[in-house]
Amino acid sequence: MTIQKLLAEGTKLLQIPSSAAFIDTPSLDAALLLAETLRLSREELIMRGNEPIVEEDREKFFKLLERRKSGECIAYILGRKEFRGLAFTVNPGVLVPRPDTEILVEAALEYIDSMSAQGKTMLSLLDLCTGSGAIAISLKNERPFLTVTGSEISREALDTAALNAEPSVRFIQSDLFENITGTFDIIVSNPPYIPTGEIDALAPEVQREPKIALDGGTDGLELIRRIISRAPEHLCPDGVLLLEADAGQMPDICSLLETHGFGSVRLHKDLAGRERVIAGTKGAQRA
Repeated sequence: MTIQKLLAEGTKLLQIPSSAAFIDTPSLDAALLLAETLRLSREELIMRGNEPIVEEDREKFFKLLERRKSGECIAYILGRKEFRGLAFTVNPGVLVPRPDTEILVEAALEYIDSMSAQGKTMLSLLDLCTGSGAIAISLKNERPFLTVTGSEISREALDTAALNAEPSVRFIQSDLFENITGTFDIIVSNPPYIPTGEIDALAPEVQREPKIALDGGTDGLELIRRIISRAPEHLCPDGVLLLEADAGQMPDICSLLETHGFGSVRLHKDLAGRERVIAGTKGAQRA
């Protein structure tokens, strides 16, 4: 059997409906798993498609396919996930970085660049609920002059973040602001914001991710309320708080921000046009 034929066989297997997994990209998933098995790039899979496969590799490939069919996501199977052009180590102890969260990074970069243009050359940033560290590390990578701190309650997640981080990014085990001292120019967070009652309705793959990184309480806003109430004391004058959340939660979050002294509230949309990130400036006049 050739690489090309085995890839087609794997794709066909992943196309079979399964109650344990929601596989909407069977050809891509099969290609990623076969590339991992053969230690090739996806481009090399195509270029070498007519080469024969040894039985040992075929067996390894089908074991990976079965893991995918059982509901394990590709990122956990591979042990890594790309985000902002960087490869991050991931495992069941951390949330898998998603493209939607790039909107949070891009929004933060807008504020960072605006502050820099105003002559602020030394900027500090705190990433709450940092998980794998993807947001904190990406921002440090794209704006090396930043002083970046990541906060995370889970020891397992912090251990994973440490595998991904460069020494210049500092990580602290903390329940939100509990062990955080000092003030920051920018605070970003992708906190748990899914209502508890909706967790069981998530895709099977998502339900395998750590519940602590998903469950936002009865209405999904439990941690967001805590973050907003404490953020002012940890922000510099005119500091900015940015939060990722569900579009339906934005009106309530906007009210919370204004109640706690934030103004110039802005919404940032994802590629599908949904409101994905909300930002407020400490002490700014309300629009």
